[in-house]
Amino acid sequence: MKYLSGLWPRKYKKSLGQNFLVDKNLQRKIAAGCSFKDTDTVLEIGPGRGALTRIIADKVKLLYAVEIDKDLCRHLEEEFKNSPNIKIIHHDILKLELPGYFIKPKEKIKVVGNIPYYISTPIIERLLKYRQNIEEAFLTLQKEFAKRIVAKPGSGDYGSLSCFVQYYAQAQILFTIKKNSFFPVPKVDSCFLRLNMKDKLPLGPEKEKEFFRVVRAAFNQRRKILRNSLQGVIPQSRLDHLFSKYNINKNTRPEELSQSDFINLINSQENTL
Repeated sequence: MKYLSGLWPRKYKKSLGQNFLVDKNLQRKIAAGCSFKDTDTVLEIGPGRGALTRIIADKVKLLYAVEIDKDLCRHLEEEFKNSPNIKIIHHDILKLELPGYFIKPKEKIKVVGNIPYYISTPIIERLLKYRQNIEEAFLTLQKEFAKRIVAKPGSGDYGSLSCFVQYYAQAQILFTIKKNSFFPVPKVDSCFLRLNMKDKLPLGPEKEKEFFRVVRAAFNQRRKILRNSLQGVIPQSRLDHLFSKYNINKNTRPEELSQSDFINLINSQENTL
C-alpha cells in the first residue's frame, strides 16, 4: 500500500471501521455511477483520505465532506485548502443535523459514502429521516447487507430491513466491489447501492407507525406462518380480510408478503374493526 508521502497517517483506526478504497479504477467507476451534475450539492460521508473527494468535487457545485477522524480532517483540510468548493466538516454523521447546518430548508442534496458495516443501519435510518432534503444517496455497503436492502418477497434476504428501506426509497445495487479494492482488506465483498428517495408515501404518520410495528412483529418470528407471528399484534379478522380479498393463502409466511400486502393489511382496519 502506497501512502502520500508525509501527508497521510500511516495507521488506520479499526475502531472507526476504516477500510479505504484504493483501487483507482473503482474510484472512477463510483464517481461515474453517481451521475452528479455541476449544479449538485453533495454530502460525502467518511471521505477518509479524499480519494473520491477530488474526483467528485470536479463534477459538482459544492461538496461537504463529513469525517469523524480528527487526524484525517486535519490532513484533508491541508490537501484541499485551495479547493473552494470542498468544505471539510469534523463531525459524527450520526449526530449531524442536516437541515440548518448546511442545507437550506427546501434544498435537496445528494449523498455519497463508504459506510462502515457496524453503523450501516443507523446511517441509512438517518438519511431516510432527512429524505425531504436528500434526492439520492450512493452508498458502498457490505454485500450481504446491501442484498437485504434490495431483496424481494420470497427470498431468504427479504425481511424488515427490506420493507423499511423500500418504503422510503427505491433501492438498486449498481455493481459489486471486490474486497481487494480496499485497504485494509475486509473479510467480505461490498456493493455500490443507489437509494432514490420517494416524494410521496403510501401511508399517513399513524398508519405508518402501525405498518412498521406489524412488519417487525411478523419478521421477528419469520419461521412461523403469518397468522401465528402476528397473533396478539392485530385482530385475526383483519388477517382473514386480507387473505380473502387478495387471494392469499392463509398459511403464508411473512417473507411471502410484499410491502403492498402489508400496506393493504394496515388499510384493512377501517373495514374490519
